[in-house]
Amino acid sequence: MTMPLISLPCARAVLFVTLTAASTVAFCQSGSTVSRAEVKAELRQLEAAGYNPAISEDADYPNDIQAAEARVSATAGNHAASRSTPDSTGSSLSTGHAL
Repeated sequence: MTMPLISLPCARAVLFVTLTAASTVAFCQSGSTVSRAEVKAELRQLEAAGYNPAISEDADYPNDIQAAEARVSATAGNHAASRSTPDSTGSSLSTGHAL
C-alpha cells in the first residue's frame, strides 16, 4: 500500500512542529523562582568581590567564583551582624532593616 504524495509533506510538517515544540519545552525553566534582575544583581556582587567572568582561564573557574561567593557571603554576614543589636540577655534582636 503506497501513501499519497500529499501526506509526505504533511507528515514532515507534523514532525517538524512536534520536534520544535518538544525542544522549546525542554529549554523552558518552569517554576524558576529567580528573576533575571536577581541574577544580574548577583553577578554585579560577584564582580565587585573580584570575580571576572570575561577571563577565559577555565583552570581557575570553580575556585575563583567560589572565592568571590565566599567574599560576598562574608560581607552579607557582616552587614547582618551590624543590623542586629544585643538585648540585655545577650541574644540578638533584629533592628527591623531588610537584608
